[in-house]
Amino acid sequence: MVNGRASLLTVAIVVAALVIRIAVAELRRPGSARVRLAFLSNTRALTAGAVTAAVLGLLGWQSSGYGALAWAVLAGVLVAFIVDRRPPET
Repeated sequence: MVNGRASLLTVAIVVAALVIRIAVAELRRPGSARVRLAFLSNTRALTAGAVTAAVLGLLGWQSSGYGALAWAVLAGVLVAFIVDRRPPET
C-alpha cells in the first residue's frame, strides 16, 4: 500500500501545482481563471473526460487500486481541458 499512498501524494502535488498556476494567473490578470475553467461547462469536453477517467480508472483499479483511480480522474480532467481548447484571445 506504500506505492498507493505515494501515488496519491503525487497526484495531490500535481493538482496543487495546477491550482497554484490558475491562482497566479488570476492575480496577474483578473478573470483569467473563469476563462481557464470554462471547459467545466462544455458538455462535449466533460463527456470525453468522463469516458477517459472511467476507462483508465477501470483498467487501473484492477492493477493498482486507489492510486490509479486518482491518476485516472486527473487524466480525465486534462482530456476535458484539451478537448475544450479554444484559440488564444488577442
